[in-house]
Amino acid sequence: MQFFPTTKENLVRVKNYQPGKPLEELERELGIKNAVKMASNENALGPSPKALSALRKNLLKVHRYPDGGCFYLRSKLSKFLGVAPETLIFGNGSDELLVFMVRAFVEKDAEVVIADPTFLIYEIATSVENGRVIKVPMKDFRYDLPSMAARINGRTRVVFIANPDNPVGTYVRDRELLDFLGSVPQNVIVVLDEAYHEFAAVKKNYPDSLELQKTFRNLVVTRTFSKAYGLSGLRIGYAVADPSIVNALNKVREPFNVNLLAQCAAEAALDDKAHLKKTVRTVNAGREFLVKELKKLKLRVVDTVTNFVLFDLSQDASAVYDKLLRKGVIVRPMGAWGLKTFMRVTIGKDAENKRFIRTLKEVLLKN
Repeated sequence: MQFFPTTKENLVRVKNYQPGKPLEELERELGIKNAVKMASNENALGPSPKALSALRKNLLKVHRYPDGGCFYLRSKLSKFLGVAPETLIFGNGSDELLVFMVRAFVEKDAEVVIADPTFLIYEIATSVENGRVIKVPMKDFRYDLPSMAARINGRTRVVFIANPDNPVGTYVRDRELLDFLGSVPQNVIVVLDEAYHEFAAVKKNYPDSLELQKTFRNLVVTRTFSKAYGLSGLRIGYAVADPSIVNALNKVREPFNVNLLAQCAAEAALDDKAHLKKTVRTVNAGREFLVKELKKLKLRVVDTVTNFVLFDLSQDASAVYDKLLRKGVIVRPMGAWGLKTFMRVTIGKDAENKRFIRTLKEVLLKN
C-alpha cells in the first residue's frame, strides 16, 4: 500500500536542478587535496573585506529574526540604483525571485517563453506550476528575439531573457531589446535576468534596463549579489519592478526569506567599489587568457561577457569532465542543456586558470 501522498501529476516532467559538484564532496570521494572549483560561476576572489567585517559585527544577532522588509538594504540600494524603494523586492538569491515570478503570474496551461539553451530554473519553475514552456532556439548562441516575439499569444504570461545568458555568455544588445519590448503586449511580463550585469555593463551597447523601465512598466529586472559581489553562500538577490508587480510577488514571498547576515553583507558590499573593480579586472584578464589558450587547442569558444567561458570539445564532454575531476579540477559539462560536447568553465584566479588549461591539455592528449 502506498504510504505517502501522490504528487501532482505535472511534477513528473520536472527535472531536478543539478548544481556544480562541491569541493568538499570531490575531496572526500576521491581523496583529492587542493582541488579547484571552476563550475558554478562564483567569485574566485571571495567576498568584499567590508562584507566580511559586517558579518563579524552581526554574528551575535543571529538569534533574532531578520528584517522582513530589508529596510536598510532597501534604502541603500534604492539610492545606489536611483530607483524608488517601493520598486525593490529581495530574494534568497535572484533564483527565488524568478520562481516568484512564475508562482505569481503563471497558472495551469499558461505559457512562458524562453530561449534554448538558457538558465534551467525558468523551465523548472514553470513546470512546477503546470505552465507550458515555449522554447525558442538560439541562433549561433544568441537570442532570436523576433522569433520569441512571434511565439507570444493570448496564453503568454512571462518571457524570460537572461542578459547575459547562462550557460552561453552572449548578451542582447540595446537596440534589439528596445525593438522587442516595443512588440510585446503590456499584459505580458518580460523578466530581464541580469545576474552577470556587472561584467557586461562595460559594453557600450549593453541595455540600460532601469532606464527602459521608465517606458515599459511590464519589464522586471533581477540581479544578484552571488556573482560579482561574491556572496553566493549567503543567497541574496533583488528585483526592480513596477510596484504593482512587487505587490504581487510579495504575496507569494515567504516571511523572512532573506537572512540577517545576507542583508548586512550585501549592504556593506555596495560600499566596496574597489573590490568590485578588482573582481571585474580579474575576470577580464582571466577571460582573455582562457579564450586564447582554448583557441590554441583548436576548440570552438562562444563569445562571452561573463565570468565563464563556454566551449566545444567536439567529443563527449562528460567523459572529459570525469577525467578532470580525478585530477582535482571541477568544471561543468553541458549535457543538461542538450550541449553534450560543450563544457563551461568559470574564470578563476590566475593560478587556477593556468591549472585548468594545463590539466585539460593533459586529458585531451591522452584521449
